[in-house]
Amino acid sequence: MTYVIAQPCVDIKDRACVIECPVDCIYEGARTLYINPSECVDCHACEPVCPVEAVFHEDDLPPHWEHYLTVATEYFDEVNRPAQDRQVPLADHPLIDRLPPQSRLKADISVFAVRKEEAADADRWFPS
Repeated sequence: MTYVIAQPCVDIKDRACVIECPVDCIYEGARTLYINPSECVDCHACEPVCPVEAVFHEDDLPPHWEHYLTVATEYFDEVNRPAQDRQVPLADHPLIDRLPPQSRLKADISVFAVRKEEAADADRWFPS
């Protein structure tokens, strides 16, 4: 079992999950982050800290993002291949490379999510 980073991370790369991961199995591509399925220990530390809700357990991936499990597997298959055997230098999986830029729309979502968490932590009875 493994966790998977899906499309909401593309062009955001918040990196909160990287900080929380106890086994350092999350790697950075050019436009998104990837969880190495062979290194993930299924600890659940990364999922709750993602501000754009891009991290899913592989069994809980929404149907329209199920292919991201294959994306991660193929990405690490290519990364682990010797450099001389690669067709081109690998910055991201080809599917990620083909996606249109998404940062403008998602930047607002990320800011909203952070503010929402801060609001949830606020103590209205004892303001600081």
